[in-house]
Amino acid sequence: MKIVPLHPLSDIDVSEQDREPTAAELSAIAYETPLIEAEVELLDVRIALMDRTPTQLDRGRLRKAVHNVLAERVALANRLAPGEAA
Repeated sequence: MKIVPLHPLSDIDVSEQDREPTAAELSAIAYETPLIEAEVELLDVRIALMDRTPTQLDRGRLRKAVHNVLAERVALANRLAPGEAA
């Protein structure tokens, strides 16, 4: 029995799957990494608090994680994007 994909891949899709990221793509990822890491930390805190009543320490950890995400968003907005002129 042969499994047929629902949407056959075009030639462009096949070539896109096998290529490495460009320097510009890697630069864009590095540019956003601090925000991504802050968001992951916030998600970790929220997941940890899903099945229990938060303690004072938990509330502080959550506030700190939210603060870090907001601070990284501001920093990202104020930084020049890769390839952007001053």
